[in-house]
Amino acid sequence: MLELAKSGGWLMVPIFVCSLVAVAIFIERSWVLRKSRVAPSGLIDQISNRLRQHGFVDSHLLEELDRCPLGTILAAGLRKSEFGAEAAKSAMQQTASQVTIELERFLTALGTVASISPLLGLLGTVIGMIQVFTTLVASGGGDPTLLAGGISEALITTATGISVAIVALACHRYFLRRVDKLVVAMEQHAGSLVDLLIRDFDMEQD
Repeated sequence: MLELAKSGGWLMVPIFVCSLVAVAIFIERSWVLRKSRVAPSGLIDQISNRLRQHGFVDSHLLEELDRCPLGTILAAGLRKSEFGAEAAKSAMQQTASQVTIELERFLTALGTVASISPLLGLLGTVIGMIQVFTTLVASGGGDPTLLAGGISEALITTATGISVAIVALACHRYFLRRVDKLVVAMEQHAGSLVDLLIRDFDMEQD
């Protein structure tokens, strides 16, 4: 009967795969979504110094800026700065939307893992319990001890699925919050660049 109860245990395989996916995404996003990598400090000062010294930003600095998400946003604004602060602001907004999508990469998959893991566990338990009771009826009653053992084995898939889902959901919420904070930080830097361009434009007019 225990072997029959394990007939739904094959669903442990996709649950295990889900757990591996969640771990892989957690490691990858933990590395990618570091503030020092996404929005390093000092970029605005670097741009300000270059404008103060040369009156323009050269291609070398733009290439350096493109190496990080915040720099990519700022570089997009600088490339349009000759058309005015509003053009630069619009370019940064468009680029920021693309950067945000990249920051949220794999988070949908992590949310999916959190959603389907308990369902897979529940399905495995249901299949296992159906087999247990089917065998019980066929045997005319059977041993209650084996029945209890079979149900216990069947419930393991649900417990495992819920455990994976809890961890995946917590990670999903955590990374969404981190992305929100990074986006706010990048918006603040973009606003500082717009102010810098406006001041630079006013100085040129004088």
